[in-house]
Amino acid sequence: MNPQLARLERQLGYTFKDSELMLLALTHRSFAGRNNERLEFLGDAILNFVAGEALFERFPQAREGQLSRLRARLVKGETLALLARGFDLGEYLRLGSGELKSGGFRRESILADALEALIGAIYLDAGMQAARERVLAWLTSELDSLTLVDTNKDPKTRLQEFLQSRACELPRYEVVDIQGEPHCRSFFVECQISLLNEKTRGQGASRRIAEQVAAAAALIALGVENGNE
Repeated sequence: MNPQLARLERQLGYTFKDSELMLLALTHRSFAGRNNERLEFLGDAILNFVAGEALFERFPQAREGQLSRLRARLVKGETLALLARGFDLGEYLRLGSGELKSGGFRRESILADALEALIGAIYLDAGMQAARERVLAWLTSELDSLTLVDTNKDPKTRLQEFLQSRACELPRYEVVDIQGEPHCRSFFVECQISLLNEKTRGQGASRRIAEQVAAAAALIALGVENGNE
């Protein structure tokens, strides 16, 4: 085992039986055709399950929508990149020359993806329990800081965090109509997101309110919220 990788193992709190899995998890697509994208896919699924399970047990009174929003905060790229920086993960990434020159080892998305890939690698190396233990250990402080108060956010924020947690493009809002006199106007807004085939619509006395209504409709259409919360 490379001494540097042994150092990373100590920071992660896990020693790989198959060091090739660890190397693969650290290999960005710019470096080689055989890279960490498949491990990232697997790790993302495991992370979402473990985070959801932990929240389910920790907040027995929480509604589905609240749990979904808490999980979105827990597994978003910003949180994962912060954890990755704590492990100095950027120092160990295998990047192509272009990514190295552009500072890819500091890029939030690359760091978050690599951390998810490591979760997938741990799962393949030792099974679900080992992966669960590492994920929970890494997320301890984030889990401890969460409360149900965190879910009291406006629909636009909730929709944005949900999409970010799934590495999707942010929503696009467009004013499609304005009706009424200047002192009594109604704004009509459409919200477009990649996960839905149709745009959602919102109406309100201001553009901001109409956007919030359209975002709330998108959350319901996605099945994240049921409209009765």
